[in-house]
Amino acid sequence: MSGHSKWSTIKRKKGANDSKRGQIFTRLGREIMLAARDGGEDPESNFRLRIAIDRARAQNMPKDNIERAIKRGVGGKEGVDLVEVMYEGYGPNGVALIIECVTDNRNRTVAEIRHILTRHGGNLGEGGSVAWQFNRVAVFTIPTKSVDQDKVFELAVEAEADDVKFDEDSIEIIGPVEAFKHISTSLRQANIQPEEAGLRMLPNNEMELDPQDAMHVMRVVEALEDLDDVQEVYSNLNITDDVLAQLEAA
Repeated sequence: MSGHSKWSTIKRKKGANDSKRGQIFTRLGREIMLAARDGGEDPESNFRLRIAIDRARAQNMPKDNIERAIKRGVGGKEGVDLVEVMYEGYGPNGVALIIECVTDNRNRTVAEIRHILTRHGGNLGEGGSVAWQFNRVAVFTIPTKSVDQDKVFELAVEAEADDVKFDEDSIEIIGPVEAFKHISTSLRQANIQPEEAGLRMLPNNEMELDPQDAMHVMRVVEALEDLDDVQEVYSNLNITDDVLAQLEAA
């Protein structure tokens, strides 16, 4: 799991340029708008909106952008035609992929995804063909340099997290979906700001590939993530430190 979280950090750094940042804010705005549309504007009672706002703040999305997205969602004038859809399939070397999208045109979205996968020797699968290999979990990633590691561990345990992982750069808290609010509130009350906070699909078992094949898979993941309708791409690939170093240098 740590490799996937580090990849999220690398993506955030790469998104520092204006064009990428605009794309990131568009995706975050969609999440917030849909959450507000479906569950109301109060993040205390709308669990999904709370997650979307936390993700936006972790990406330094301006407060005005967040508020506008909420108003658009509850106003009902924008985003009416947007739907959420999840595609499942396989990338190169049989790596399992889950692709979460928000779209106003399913035909366009599925055609673009199929084109990328087919071009690289992958394929789309039927619903349920891949999802059984993953579990949805709550994930928080915190920079180690800014916090007391013992304090974070204690907070996570008290908030009913399942696991806490430490490395040189970050602390990763993993817990059940229903513990997200508790963990998030505990961190906020302790003035601890995660770099990443949200729900993710965690693979039950990761696939090992040699660096060259792993890089090929990650290039496909990047191509999918660059599609306007794609919100998140999850895989069961074990992203090693060597592969992460190559991705960061690219």
